[in-house]
Amino acid sequence: MNTETKDEKAVMDYELERVIAAARDSLTDEMVGRLAGSAAEALDLIDKAGRSGLSKAIPALAEMVNNGDLERLSQLARVYHAAQDALTDEMVGRIAETLGEGMSLLDRVNRSGFWRLVEVMESLESTGALERIASSLPQLLERLDMVAGLLTCVESAAQKTQAQPAAGGIGSLWKIMTDEKTVRSLQFLLNTSEQLQEHCAKPK
Repeated sequence: MNTETKDEKAVMDYELERVIAAARDSLTDEMVGRLAGSAAEALDLIDKAGRSGLSKAIPALAEMVNNGDLERLSQLARVYHAAQDALTDEMVGRIAETLGEGMSLLDRVNRSGFWRLVEVMESLESTGALERIASSLPQLLERLDMVAGLLTCVESAAQKTQAQPAAGGIGSLWKIMTDEKTVRSLQFLLNTSEQLQEHCAKPK
């Protein structure tokens, strides 16, 4: 029993020595240099990882892998890289020009006192005045059209009166007084005067 065990051990030792000898024979100086360089780089990498505290970041990285956050970060990096490759010099110039114009516009708005107007609008909104102004704005625009039409009529009447000859005498006055247009004009003036007295001359 012991003899068989010793024989097996001797055979294994012999085979192991042959494997080591074969490996020694197959190794060239270049392979030994590469193995030594790889081992040195691996030891240097392990040393840097230990000094940088990478071991503390491993649990966080593992959690990001489990949650899928690392994959999303990788996808975001790919999107950013693709966008960076797609940007041409012309596009970068346009973006920079747009940003510059936006900053200039913001500076002009700030210097023009626009924010004070915003504060006034906020005050009007809080008191409800802005809503009343908005509701009365269509009517106000209609009234402005009426005022513009009235001024146009006055201007036309002035031009027409200036072009007409001025005739005197009782006959001319009688003709004017009996003219239908004159009667309608007097009725219009009387109605206008009545409305002005009713709305503008009310006793306080």
